[in-house]
Amino acid sequence: MQLVMRSGFIIILLVFFGLVGYTTWHLWRITPGGQAPKLVVAGLFLVWMVAAFSSMLLRNRLPYPAVVALYEAGQPWLIAFAYLLIVFILADIATLCKLLPKSFTNGSLIGLLSIVGIVAAVMIAGGVHYRHKYREELAIQTEKPLEQQHIKVVMASDLHIGYSNRKAELARWVDMINAEHPDLVLFGGDIVDIQTKPLFEGNYADEFRRLEAPAYAVLGNHEYIAGSEDSEKFLKEAGITVLKDSVAHFKGIDIIGRDDRSNPGRPALKEYAYSLDGFTILLDHQPSHLEEAEEAGINFQFSGHTHRGQAWPISWITDAIFEKSWGPYQKGCTQYYISSGLGIWGPKIRIGTRSEYFVLDINSTSTMFPAFHLRKE
Repeated sequence: MQLVMRSGFIIILLVFFGLVGYTTWHLWRITPGGQAPKLVVAGLFLVWMVAAFSSMLLRNRLPYPAVVALYEAGQPWLIAFAYLLIVFILADIATLCKLLPKSFTNGSLIGLLSIVGIVAAVMIAGGVHYRHKYREELAIQTEKPLEQQHIKVVMASDLHIGYSNRKAELARWVDMINAEHPDLVLFGGDIVDIQTKPLFEGNYADEFRRLEAPAYAVLGNHEYIAGSEDSEKFLKEAGITVLKDSVAHFKGIDIIGRDDRSNPGRPALKEYAYSLDGFTILLDHQPSHLEEAEEAGINFQFSGHTHRGQAWPISWITDAIFEKSWGPYQKGCTQYYISSGLGIWGPKIRIGTRSEYFVLDINSTSTMFPAFHLRKE
């Protein structure tokens, strides 16, 4: 098994570096002039790639400001590479079909400026788009009794705070959540990005403690990448209750939190989600096997994880992998919302997808008021 995995990894690396070589060669070829300008353009592209991977590989060896600088400067390379690759492939196809002259991709200043300009414009637009946070809302009416007629729940997933999304950005998100005046806040996993170190050193927990409503969360795969024990320690410090295959109760709502699939020993949902009387909300980071919630009679499931690929055309891949990779969904009597995430992993760019948070308005037609006694005069 290990041999198969190692062989697969080597094949992926060979394909990746082959595509990098293809893109670098095209940049060399399209750059006009002699060796010097070609070396500058192709060299800058490869140095940019080194910065992108250094931000991930050297984060344990460099001070926090240096890692942040590498993230900001290097991570956008991942998007630039993908789109340059797509544009050059399309240009080669157009040239073969005689829809584009060969001179356009061979020593052409117009060609170089056109291709680089298109990719840069798309990336800038994607960066601006990422800054805007969309608000998605769904109103649900239930016959199950609640302690108040209307309960407002704000949900968010995939914050990925740390080196990329930092404390000032988190503060903006907390302000945005508080502005909704929710009764309850739920996080669907991947609050932590890669490491908890910057979160503890930067006192990120201070921002979460400003939340004006009770907060619950489940672990995502990135909490496991960062270390589940350290992640749980941080979330506890932040005043967020972690649910790991357990149930919490809030004003007639049963909040069910599943451990992430990164834990192969997590129990089946039906083992602890049966015989609940309240309105049931399931938090499960990865939207896999959605039929389990339907079979368990869950009223509503919230998941994240997919980011919907973050940038087109990766969204096509997530749409193909998952039964539902983004948006509202329904199976039987169970309603779902699969979030594309409030934050992002890697480059802070969204192309064809969006960053969002979700508001669930639960209205009960059978409100149970707390018991009270009339005082005799």
